[in-house]
Amino acid sequence: VEDQRARWERKRSRTAKELLETEHKYLEQLDLVLTYFVTILKAKGTLKPAVLETIFGPLESLYSASHVLSLHLEKGNLGPGLENFCQSLDLYGHYAENLEQANKTLKEQVRKNKSFRRFKKLQETRPQFQGRELEDLLPLPLQRLHQYKHFFRDLLENTIPDTAEYQKLAKTVKTVCEVSHWVQDIFDKRENSLQLLRVQKLLKGQKTRVVTPGRWYIREGWLLVVPAKGEELKRRMFFLFSDILIAAKPCHPLHLLNSKKLSCQAVYPLHQCSVEKVFGHTWSQGGLLSLSFPHKTLLLMSSNQQEINDWYRSLTAAVR
Repeated sequence: VEDQRARWERKRSRTAKELLETEHKYLEQLDLVLTYFVTILKAKGTLKPAVLETIFGPLESLYSASHVLSLHLEKGNLGPGLENFCQSLDLYGHYAENLEQANKTLKEQVRKNKSFRRFKKLQETRPQFQGRELEDLLPLPLQRLHQYKHFFRDLLENTIPDTAEYQKLAKTVKTVCEVSHWVQDIFDKRENSLQLLRVQKLLKGQKTRVVTPGRWYIREGWLLVVPAKGEELKRRMFFLFSDILIAAKPCHPLHLLNSKKLSCQAVYPLHQCSVEKVFGHTWSQGGLLSLSFPHKTLLLMSSNQQEINDWYRSLTAAVR
């Protein structure tokens, strides 16, 4: 038991030391942004206060929280330090919510505001920035949040259970995981919105409405449609979402406006669909899927075994 405790203590000390060292580096990087951008911009009035707030969000508050944490870590007050830091973790979620708008506003100001553009370029050429731009430094808090999760978990694993310190660490790990999920959810939703918009732009006309609240993009790819009456196979692009399957074909390559777009052929709702794998003669080099809808059966084929298996899994999951 004593050996085990000594091992835990050694690992814990190493992790606490690494946490403090990386916290100092993180504070240095935040300090760059606050000193050379936020403070000077506030004094000069180059940007309106609302614009400044949009670009940098709660960065000053994040710096203060980390500064207090580093002071606790320097004194070896790990438990109280993390307990206090827990109360500031929500700031990371708010920072993530604001980041897309922050980047958009920053781009806009660089484009429209000549004095800000010159100021930004001048600050970024300072040796302290080591060739990095402001855009590279703004995502730092979210990268740090990811690191916190691993550091705090390591500390918890190497702390003796049934101690007050263990309870404080467990609470911190729980909070940091909740905030990480919140941040991940923000990014997932943003990525999904971009995918829905991309597919909407790919389809000719506005008749097929892809962008719908609650809809999730799953996958896309070319498959062969096997006609019922022995006609030749039709190659179609399929887009699978959480509630529908869209079949589309390329527009005429010489069309003035839509040569690179796809024309929607059918939209299949998934709530009354059943999916079956039919192999038959294509066992060795692909496969066949049967999709049954109330008024239609769709046979989809691919010469790639892996692709058919992936489509089967995705469709089954979406239907379920």
